[in-house]
Amino acid sequence: ATLAAKSRRAAQLLLPLLDILQSVPILGFLSFTVTFFLGLFPGQVLGAELAAIFTIFTSQAWNMAFGMYQSLRSVPTELEEAARCFGLTGWQKFWRLEVPCAVPSLVWNSMMSMAGGWFMVVYSESITVGQTRILLPGIGSYVGVAISQKNISAILAAILAMMAVILVYDQLLFRPLTVWAFRFRLETAVQDEALAEPWVLRLLRRTRVLRSGINLLLSFVRKIGSLPLGHRQGRFRPSQTVLSQRLSDGLWWGVVGLVFLCALEQAWVYGRAAYTPGQIGHVVVLGFYTLLRVISMLCLASLIWVPVGVWLGLRPIRAQRAQLIVQYCAAFPANLFFPIFVGGIVYFHLTPDIWLTPLMMLGAQWYILFNVISGASSFPPNLLEVGQNFEVKGWLWWRRIILPGITPSYLAGALAAAGGAWNAAIASEVALWGNETVRAHGLGAYIAQATSEGDISEVALGVVVMALFVLILNWLVWRPLSDYAYRRLKLS
Repeated sequence: ATLAAKSRRAAQLLLPLLDILQSVPILGFLSFTVTFFLGLFPGQVLGAELAAIFTIFTSQAWNMAFGMYQSLRSVPTELEEAARCFGLTGWQKFWRLEVPCAVPSLVWNSMMSMAGGWFMVVYSESITVGQTRILLPGIGSYVGVAISQKNISAILAAILAMMAVILVYDQLLFRPLTVWAFRFRLETAVQDEALAEPWVLRLLRRTRVLRSGINLLLSFVRKIGSLPLGHRQGRFRPSQTVLSQRLSDGLWWGVVGLVFLCALEQAWVYGRAAYTPGQIGHVVVLGFYTLLRVISMLCLASLIWVPVGVWLGLRPIRAQRAQLIVQYCAAFPANLFFPIFVGGIVYFHLTPDIWLTPLMMLGAQWYILFNVISGASSFPPNLLEVGQNFEVKGWLWWRRIILPGITPSYLAGALAAAGGAWNAAIASEVALWGNETVRAHGLGAYIAQATSEGDISEVALGVVVMALFVLILNWLVWRPLSDYAYRRLKLS
């Protein structure tokens, strides 16, 4: 994220790559990673465990990377100028300015990433690729077996266990982090309300041994962050001429284009031998079905959760109270709702293509809510007071004050939600309950079926088509919107 935010050329490669990695369903990863890790440790459970851990990683990392990237691009200009005036090096500026500005976003995105890991835990611990079926000990495989056996009591027990674990790590980790991150808000006004200090922070501050250990750790981090590494921002550096800039850009794009053409040639040779035009066209049509679900999910989730996120984020006490509830909702795997959806679709003879779409929202809508809460909680109270003094209310207040202020955070959440929706297509287009199977038309169902049959070539085709859809959306929608927010809606 830092490299993409600071280097224009790195961003041109890393951002599309992150978009693809975030959007590819975990079954697309499993088909290849299971074989790889089992080959590294033949006959040992360690290979399957590493494959499961890697799968959980793929559902968590990209969201935090996008949040960090958006935070680095949203650092106020006057603070960057102050860092240059103080002669901070690149390393010192990163730790003293950029990381503190990104802390609120990182905390809320880490909650979402943790919840995303729970959402995908069923698929990571119950691995089925062709004739290979691996059940790792854990709540995910337990839920998978309970669904196959139609065991309602076992599913309820799994829900209670998940709620207990979420409660524990919320109290020990995220609640203290939320209060701690409150100090990094970009503001100068005095807050009207203060967050209640969690019992974990009181324990750390009042216990002499723990306080001494934390102070020692913080002093070590400060020394590391104060190292004079890199060039000083205020010193003069010779800038490139227009001609040299154009030559370097031409050389860069020439290398990138050459690599792309080589990869395209290899893909063309393999595609001609493995697929027919009709097969490729069929998968592209399925991609449009899934695209319609992704767009409808984003519109509906934005209409619901943007007002809720603003209402929660502008009052830190509300956000703190709702934090645990939102984590519970975001962590629920879509599989736990299969009995309701499958039973309703079969009993009322409903259309799966429409009524399985809400399952996609379950895994993606929370990205929007968490990022909107993060953006609203970081909104400068000074601007809110100006709006109150001028009696700006209603739709004018939304259009002129709060929506422009939270747009960078919203775009990061919407981008993550779109990627999460593509990823959640495997859970929303195929619903299983015992012997009952309900399928919708789409890329998620295609990849899920190909994975269960062990057809690697079809899995690869589905993943490549999905990656192309993601890249096209990135070039036509997300990157232009992100650049517009950076140019026009940056707080400075």
